[in-house]
Amino acid sequence: MSLSRKSRRTHQLRAAAPEPTGGTSADQNGSADTSFAEAIISHKAAQINQARRKKAKLFQQYQAKMTSSDHDVTVISDPESTKGKISLTVHENERVVPFTVRNSGTKTVYLNLMASTFIKNIFTLRDCHGNIIKTVKRHDIGPGEAFHLTVHFCSHDAGFYDQLLIFTFETCQQPSDKFEIMRLLEITRRTSGFDDQPLAATDSLENSEIVEPTFSDCTNWVSLKPVVYLKGYGMPKNIKDYRKWDRDLEKKPLNWKNYSWRYKLLLHLEEHQMTTEIKKYDQKNVHLSRLAGSSDVLVMKIPNDITSPLILSGVQGVVKPLNLPGDNKLYSGWCRLADSSHIYLKLKDQIDAREDTRYNVEFTTDRTPLRFKHRAAELACKYQLKEVLFPTGRLSSHRSRLHKISNTEVNPEQCKAIQHIVACSAKPAPYIVFGPPGTGKTITLVESIKQIVKSQSLYKILACAPSNSATNHLCEKILEGNIGCESVYRLYALNCPLRKIPQTLRFCCNVDWHTESLVLPPKQYLMSRHIMVTTLITAGRLVTGGIPPGHYTYIFVDEAGQATEPECLIPLAGLLRPQTCQVVLAGDPKQLGAIITSRLAEKHGLGVSLLERLMSDVKLYNSHETHGFNSRFVTKLLRNYRSHPAILKIPNELFYEGELLPCACQENNWYSNWELLPKKGFPVIFHGVAGTNECDKNSTSIYNTAEVEVLKEYLKYLVEHLHKKAGDEIEPGEIGIIAPYRKQVEVIQKALKTDKYLTKKNLENVVV
Repeated sequence: MSLSRKSRRTHQLRAAAPEPTGGTSADQNGSADTSFAEAIISHKAAQINQARRKKAKLFQQYQAKMTSSDHDVTVISDPESTKGKISLTVHENERVVPFTVRNSGTKTVYLNLMASTFIKNIFTLRDCHGNIIKTVKRHDIGPGEAFHLTVHFCSHDAGFYDQLLIFTFETCQQPSDKFEIMRLLEITRRTSGFDDQPLAATDSLENSEIVEPTFSDCTNWVSLKPVVYLKGYGMPKNIKDYRKWDRDLEKKPLNWKNYSWRYKLLLHLEEHQMTTEIKKYDQKNVHLSRLAGSSDVLVMKIPNDITSPLILSGVQGVVKPLNLPGDNKLYSGWCRLADSSHIYLKLKDQIDAREDTRYNVEFTTDRTPLRFKHRAAELACKYQLKEVLFPTGRLSSHRSRLHKISNTEVNPEQCKAIQHIVACSAKPAPYIVFGPPGTGKTITLVESIKQIVKSQSLYKILACAPSNSATNHLCEKILEGNIGCESVYRLYALNCPLRKIPQTLRFCCNVDWHTESLVLPPKQYLMSRHIMVTTLITAGRLVTGGIPPGHYTYIFVDEAGQATEPECLIPLAGLLRPQTCQVVLAGDPKQLGAIITSRLAEKHGLGVSLLERLMSDVKLYNSHETHGFNSRFVTKLLRNYRSHPAILKIPNELFYEGELLPCACQENNWYSNWELLPKKGFPVIFHGVAGTNECDKNSTSIYNTAEVEVLKEYLKYLVEHLHKKAGDEIEPGEIGIIAPYRKQVEVIQKALKTDKYLTKKNLENVVV
């Protein structure tokens, strides 16, 4: 847990209304069975499509035989219908369409009304008194009488919505003599800034029997269809012969000719070691307790001789009950949490077990990310990425025109990098932006994207990062640049928990909030987004879906130093055409890289990122003794905007040759002489807390009440100190609290609202 004072205010975004949308893995340590999730989504989509086709066929048959009514019954609407269809385009959130059923004949008729809707809470029916009605059954309408109702449309989401109303009438003399009148209500909802073309007639319900439903509205989810095959990439049978592979790898250092072979072998070695480590946790004939308050989470105790179970977070698990009569089913799920003593397994299906039930438990790895990496290593050769992975600079433009950067506040190094990125001066070689934490690498990427949007009319951008948290941060920064939600699209993995999606991104991502599930939109929809933001692993879905090489004009990879080279290759191999796309890598080779399980794979370079390898082995990215770095290919950022000089001192001397320049806001110095500091001038406190980790019965997340109490005391001192220096109000971004677990965050937030002292101090702007 840490407290930090930020030099810039936190800006809150008011997100635009979500377009109907349709997903790496979630963070790799929190994955469920992706194929299972896809099957569920596919099944739901199939049900919706089947219902639409059925209703479309009914309406088409009705239109084909439309004649004047023999029973003098009419259905009138405002606006009026044309061939039974009412089409509206609205920009407001709500719209009311009144209907009147009038009996102009001499006989009483009985009305039955059914409304077919495909999304809940979008359309509602109300009677003349304003009461909500779902159906109407045998409502009598006498001669000369009328029945009034209204259809209320309500949606904050842009999109295309339709509802079919079927009015069925019976006469009092002959109940079996029925006739129908249908009305198809189509509403196209547009929001401010929604500039897509109007939907073609073939996208409506009227024609969906003929044309496959498109991803034009929330009623019609269609999953991304696989186009590029993803093979199994099974391990070689002799993968255990470490001495052989060690010799082979020693004899064949990495080059373009052995690129695919070498990385695929390293991935096999890593997978074998991961599998070996995970299998240590398999147990037979053990007792599993059910987590109190949860019907689908089982708790398994870890034997005392096994340590460091954190490797299991996100790993798939299979549970088999042993003494349940008639139940031979295997129950699959994933490891939701692993601490020092217990493993928490969240299952897809509930087990109707007794307290004395015994189980066999086996753990397996999710191979999809590994398979994406294998395929990327193969496709790198197929799509001729030699000048991207082993750049010489011979094919790069030597006369790139650098445009003036407008309306932006960046330092000289950042400005230079942005100019070269926008001009694609390194293409087909990657452009590298590197520097220590707090020097503005992400800001440089975001400003580059803003300048591309301003200066170019034809652009398609793919922006990636290794983890969901880093990708969310990148996407939020892009949105802060006044780039509309209609241009930016955050693509999540299907197994990403909805609670982990930030509020600011909920209206520009692939969540169907009506079904509360993640979806994979079809290829055409994904290609229509100008700025696609996703994790490196999930970018493999775009390759599988057939997004063609050459579609993207820029591919950005933030935090590139934290990913292995095969992982960084996923958004490149299959989506990149080197001649028309500029790759940009941002990161810091001095920071911690990817975690590698296999010592042999790590020995031969699997843990080295693409960014680090290029900077180490390729002359283009080396610093010249006199001229420094070649700004056409690489920029080193030196100005740190985050840390006090005392914090920068050690890493600056150890790793950055003393080149870092402390440029943090001078307000940071407010705490340099704080009376609680162990050493004046050094505004950092390390405070050991002798607390214990706790876990509620209805949650697997951890919290520590002792840490919360210590935190509250520090917060009180900070608030008092701040009031002395800057007045009574705490500005947004003034105080930030960071905790490692979601439950700890909740406990801290509650503590700030219940502490008698802190509740008086107006802490609304303290971010936890």
